[in-house]
Parts: sequence; C-alpha cells; structure tokens
Amino acid sequence: MIIIAIVIDIILILLSLKYVWWYPNANLNKTRIMMYHMIAEQLPNEKKSGLRVSPKMFEKHLEYFSDNGWRFIKMSELDKFKNDSKVVAITFDDGYLDNYTKALPLLQKYNACATLYLVIDRHNNDWSIKKNPKHNSGILASEEKLSDQQIHEMLDSGVFELGGHTISHPYLPNTSIDVKKHEILECKNILETKFNTKVSSFAYPFGIYNDEDIEIIETSNFESAVTTDEGVVNSDTPFKLKRIKASGKDNFFAFKLRVQKGFRGFI
Repeated sequence: MIIIAIVIDIILILLSLKYVWWYPNANLNKTRIMMYHMIAEQLPNEKKSGLRVSPKMFEKHLEYFSDNGWRFIKMSELDKFKNDSKVVAITFDDGYLDNYTKALPLLQKYNACATLYLVIDRHNNDWSIKKNPKHNSGILASEEKLSDQQIHEMLDSGVFELGGHTISHPYLPNTSIDVKKHEILECKNILETKFNTKVSSFAYPFGIYNDEDIEIIETSNFESAVTTDEGVVNSDTPFKLKRIKASGKDNFFAFKLRVQKGFRGFI
C-alpha cells in the first residue's frame, strides 16, 4: 500500500508540473500573442505534430476568446491596445494553404483577425532540415502553401495582415550578417511591393535570435518582432515579444492554461 501511495504521489506531482493549474494567472492587461502554423488534422500514420491544430479545436479557441470578452487585434495594433485588458493577437507562421481554406472562414465567423508571418520562398521548401538535418522527411516541403492570389484575398477580406518571416526561412545562427540583412530586410520590401501593403512586424525563423538579429530589426522600419519564447507580452522591448504556443498536441484544458498562465507547465 505504501508503494502504491508513493506511485500515486509521483504521478500527481508530474501532472501538476505538466499542467500548472495551481500557478497564478498572468495579468489580463498583458496581451496574449497566439502562435499557430497549420489549421489541419493530424496526418495518418505519423507522429502527432504540434504544428497541426485541428479546425474543430481552432474553432474552440476562437469561441473561448469570443465568449470570454477578449478583443482580437492585429500585430500592427499592438501598441494601440497595450494597456487594455483581455487583448489577443492571433498569428500564423510560414504560409500554409489551410490558413486560407480553414482558418479564414473561422476567423470571419467569430469576427476575429490575424497576422500572417509569410515566408517568400515557401513552396517546396523543407526549412526544418536547416535547423536539424535529421528532419529530412519531405513532409514540410510537400505541405501545400498559399498562392499569391489567395494571400491577396486574405488581405482584401480585412481579416489578415502580413508580417515578415524572411525570404527562405534560414537558420539564423548559421547565417552571415550580410545574408541575415538580406533575408530580413528584403522580405519586407518584397511583401510590401507585391501585396501593396505595410509590413510592420517580423517573426524570427524557428524563434531563434541574438543581439545581432535584434539590431537589424531595430534599425529597420519594423515596429515589432515575435519569438517562440513562451509567455504573455513582455514590456522591455517590442523586438523579442513572447508568444503562446497553440499546439496540436494539447487538449482544450491545456490551451486554457496557456492563455491564463502564459504557458502550460514546467515539463
């Protein structure tokens, strides 16, 4: 009986570290920036991917924000609402087709909006192997990406705005300063010219950045930059903003914990 009690205690401790229901909620005056990639079902016979949030779960997320009085904003509006309570910015990274076919109709249904951090050379590009060569599965490269016409429609809807996410999604630690500047600054020029829109926010590829990268952003015409560091919006600088991960591996309880606390747990 003692052994069983010990095992139960260990399980409860592990669960309380994975799901920090007991941790204080983050200040509601701190904006939540949600990070999504794909709104899609998990692939059959593949390991469950955090990048793929199902349409049903995505709708539950939007419904939660809507029913609980949250204001949806675009990243270009971040400074305007920085002192307001219950503000959420929905963001999508990379430029997957389902952002148009699945996310757009649901965002419209809930009168929500979003910022799309778009990779210029996104088609047939498996950028995951730039960070880890062992990821050479081809799944990311074969994933359908947005066409320019679809992006025009997303912008015309008023639901989406564009943010920069480099030209080719490089792994910045292995990239020279000259290539970094080209990847970061030229992507802004290309997006603004091609889509006749202002691009004021940037997302670091893989969420990885250093002081050199921040300096490039700071001395450009970008107004903000987001990372994959978890948490609510931090106020020390607009160029390394934290985001809340929307993971396809999470249940709805875990999603709510992330929104309320800024993260799900310690393990």
